[in-house]
Amino acid sequence: MGISKKLIEEMKKRVSILWEEPEKEVLFEDGEFSSNDSDRKINIAELASKINSTGGPVTSTASVNLATAGNGFSTGICDIEIDPKTGKTDVVRYTAIQDVGKAIYPAYVEGQIRGGVVQGIGWALNEEYYIKSDGSMANTSFLDYRMPTALDMPNIEVQLVEVNNPLHPFGVRGVGEVCIVPPLGAVANAIKAATGKRIYNTPMNPRKILEVLNYG
Repeated sequence: MGISKKLIEEMKKRVSILWEEPEKEVLFEDGEFSSNDSDRKINIAELASKINSTGGPVTSTASVNLATAGNGFSTGICDIEIDPKTGKTDVVRYTAIQDVGKAIYPAYVEGQIRGGVVQGIGWALNEEYYIKSDGSMANTSFLDYRMPTALDMPNIEVQLVEVNNPLHPFGVRGVGEVCIVPPLGAVANAIKAATGKRIYNTPMNPRKILEVLNYG
């Protein structure tokens, strides 16, 4: 990945401060800054170790407003087993079907989809912030913030649908983000099919399942 022109210009300013030379005399090429007036040189790694004294970290932002972009399409089918005594859920099967445009590297595409599905299932069933009365977060570590692991997931089945995206030179579509969304609806529908009760907010954890079973 290349470095943006805006970021390079900001780093030139910092080099000029370090060297006490005019910014216009600082050159950049092949990852290295040099002086037009002297034999001074410094690479990005060396500059990073000295950057704090010049005004703190170097930052840059950019945005893109695309005139056109290909839509993403995905759906999911979820099978769940629920223990009615504890509310515990087990995802026993999940199938993701997604229009990927053109799968240039199918194995990578499937991996992206599986990762997105797991994240979506985590949002649907487990992931939640617990906030204390003073406004601080109670579950601040990955020991307490419950995310799915390999022990929680079945082998996620992926079906690739390839419908060329006419707005891209290779016909591809975005993959990794699209597949995160369907698991929330698919899991909710599976819970409704299993319990006869609809849960309208996430995460649909054991506590909420027991609430709708006992009081819904």
